[in-house]
Amino acid sequence: MLNKIWFGFFATALIAILVQVLTGHTQILSESVSAIFSSSKLAAEIALGLIGVLSLWMGLMRVGEKAGVVAVFSKMFEPLLSKLMPEVPRGHPAFGSVTMNLTANMLGLDNAATPLGLKAMQDLQTLNPNKSVATNAQILFLVLNTSSITLVPVTVFLYRAQQGAAAPADVFLPILLATTASTLAGLTAVALVQRLSLINMVVLGYAGIILSSIVGLVFYLSTLTVAAIGEVSTGLGNGILLLLIFSFVLVAGMRKVAVYDEFIEGAKEGFEQSIKLIPYLLAMLLAIALLRASGALDYLLQLIAGLVAFAGGDVRFVDAMPTAIMKPFSGSGARAMMLETMQHYGVDSFAGRLAAILQGSTETTFYVLAVYFGAVGIRNGRHALACGLFADLAGIIAAIMVCYQFYG
Repeated sequence: MLNKIWFGFFATALIAILVQVLTGHTQILSESVSAIFSSSKLAAEIALGLIGVLSLWMGLMRVGEKAGVVAVFSKMFEPLLSKLMPEVPRGHPAFGSVTMNLTANMLGLDNAATPLGLKAMQDLQTLNPNKSVATNAQILFLVLNTSSITLVPVTVFLYRAQQGAAAPADVFLPILLATTASTLAGLTAVALVQRLSLINMVVLGYAGIILSSIVGLVFYLSTLTVAAIGEVSTGLGNGILLLLIFSFVLVAGMRKVAVYDEFIEGAKEGFEQSIKLIPYLLAMLLAIALLRASGALDYLLQLIAGLVAFAGGDVRFVDAMPTAIMKPFSGSGARAMMLETMQHYGVDSFAGRLAAILQGSTETTFYVLAVYFGAVGIRNGRHALACGLFADLAGIIAAIMVCYQFYG
């Protein structure tokens, strides 16, 4: 699938470049060449940037596993995950690393989420009979990862505040509703393909607890100011991280684990892993850079606007679609699109609010698949991309519907 997608990106970019050249926009040639070399530099910068944080968390996770702390976290969600990942045996370390990654994602802890996610993929890969083909469990984990709920999207609030929004956090509930729709759609799509039963007491019980917790958090945060929300989110996230780190090391020390030696061994694995990521990152970033520089995304937007106008629909949402289209490919690119929309139309305009909701409700699916599959050498992702993009589409549609509902 990734081979076909990669080829398709290049073919689409070439057609777009030819159209631009034939219409007299010859500067597209130099822009495309610049994008090619910029993407190679960016791939190396991202991988090198991961060396420290990946080595840190791989080392800490090894200490945590030896201490038995990871096993404690594993037991929290093992009943649910064992229903969703039936091929993973009870007590396997993958349950712990998957739980910690999804928790970090929900708390918006990006620096911890990616290393923990890579560790989860490694743990799941130990159960993979065909090392180059993704298992059902790996696919489910990646789809949940790309569509996972971020409870408090503080960065979106900060960008809105910087742009002068009257109430920077007023998009909190719309974002939460849209990202919840994305997660449910992704989980449902994978369940249908893998024939998983979601109608059982365990899954419904966990769903009830999680959703009620989210509702309670929404009511609590709705009573706070933007500054207070940021303080609560930051304090909660940092507190949990410190609790994990100290519990790993202190419990391991009390159990006579050679904490320093184990940390070094885990950190070595993290270093090797970050270097291995460069080719996979380069391949995906190169294709995305060409697709963007060629103007292919602009043509897609024009097509969407034309179809909606022809059908007699409201085309206001099209102004925010650059963020939605860019988000599955590049987080930084989507962020730039969101800021550009806010500056052009106004941060509290319909398009400005929708761009913020889209930024907080979808994920960088292609980037996540390239990094996580590349980390364990998987070349055949099977239905991972299709289910991930379906979750993205559901999140985009939900964001548009919620924005019309809240802001007319």
